[in-house]
Amino acid sequence: MARPDLDLYTIDRVIEMAWEDRTPFEAIETQFGLSEKQVIAIMRSYMQPSSFRLWRKRVTGRSTKHQYKRDFALGRFRSANQK
Repeated sequence: MARPDLDLYTIDRVIEMAWEDRTPFEAIETQFGLSEKQVIAIMRSYMQPSSFRLWRKRVTGRSTKHQYKRDFALGRFRSANQK
């Protein structure tokens, strides 16, 4: 899989979004035009092997990483006490 030419700031942001549990791959694709396979390739290239394995193990099968598997529509819970 060929990686697109991205600057370091964009790569850092993609890794940050991919690392978050509640950010779906579709949001990354919408914002940066990267498919799930491209995100995985970036994560593999720029992370330590052990960190990549931990991330893949955590993300595999997680319903929150795919928009169509989510059972909630609004996203995050927000407390009524929160301003």
